Amino acid sequence: MQLRKLETPVSADQSADTELTQTVQRIITDGRAEVTFRQGTGPAHQGGHAALDHLYYRDPMKILFPRPVAGDLTTAVLVTTSGGMVGGDKLAFAGKVEAGASALFTAQAAEKIYRSVGPDCEMSVDLAVADGGWLEWLPHESILFDQARLRRKTTVSVAGSGMVMAGEMMVFGRLARGEVFTTGLARDAWDVSIDGRPIWRDALHLEGDVLRMLDHEAAFDGARANATAILVGQGAEDHLEDARDCLEQASAGMAGGDVLCAATAMKGIVIARFMARDPMKLRRVYGAWWKQFRHKTRGLPERLPRLWEI
Repeated sequence: MQLRKLETPVSADQSADTELTQTVQRIITDGRAEVTFRQGTGPAHQGGHAALDHLYYRDPMKILFPRPVAGDLTTAVLVTTSGGMVGGDKLAFAGKVEAGASALFTAQAAEKIYRSVGPDCEMSVDLAVADGGWLEWLPHESILFDQARLRRKTTVSVAGSGMVMAGEMMVFGRLARGEVFTTGLARDAWDVSIDGRPIWRDALHLEGDVLRMLDHEAAFDGARANATAILVGQGAEDHLEDARDCLEQASAGMAGGDVLCAATAMKGIVIARFMARDPMKLRRVYGAWWKQFRHKTRGLPERLPRLWEI
C-alpha cells in the first residue's frame, strides 16, 4: 500500500484552503438514552426489583445498572462520556416505569455546560410512570460555566395511581475557581401531566446580564445554586406537610439564610424549592430532604444512591 501526502499545488487557487476550512463543520453531540422497567417476576427479581424491558442508547450516552441495594429500588445510572456539553450539543433521556414497577434513575456525575460561542445546548428529560408504578429521577447538579447556554426541559407523565419524584439542581459558575455565571442562557422548564391532563408548567429563564439577576435582592439575592423537586401523582398534595417537615429537619444545623427552602402544593403535585450561595450546602440539604421525603411518602429506605455518597 502506498501512502501519499496531499498538498495544494503552487499553481492552485490560493483561496482553496480558506474554502476548505470554511466547509469543515464542528462535531455536534446528539446523544440519546432510553430505559424502561417492568414489574419483575421469578427468583432474579426477589424483593420487588424491577426487570429491564427496554434499553437503547447512543454515544456519548450510556446506561449502567449497579447491583441493587437490599430493600431499595432497581437503579439505572446515566453516563455521559463526552465530559460535558458545548454550544449546539443535544442530549435526551427517556425513563419509563411500567405498571406496578418501581425504579430510580440517577447520573454518574454532575453535568458540565461549557462556554458557547453562540448555539444553545439542548437537554430533554422525559419521565413516564404507569398505574401503580413509582419513578425517581435524581441526577447530580448541572454546572454552568460563564457564557454557557443551556435549554433544558423535563416532561413528567403520570398514569392512574403512579407517582413520580423528580428533581434538578443548577450551579451558576465554577465557584471554586472564582468564576461566576455572569452572562449566557439558563432555561429550565417543566411540563407535568396526570392522565394526559396538564397540571403544572414552570420555567426559569435567565439570559443576558445574568449576574445582575443573580445578585438582585428581589431575585436570587446572591445565590449561586438552586434546585427544584416535585412529587407528582393522585393525592400528592396530601404530602405537603411531610415535605415541609422534611425541609425543616434537613436544614437543621444550618445558619439562618444558608439555604433558603420552601414547599407548596396544588392538586396532584408538591413542589419544593431550594436556593443557596454555597452549592455544597444546598446539595447537603437537598440530599437530606430527598431521602427523608421518599421514606415518608413511599416507605423506602432513608438513603441516597451510592453515587451520591461519594
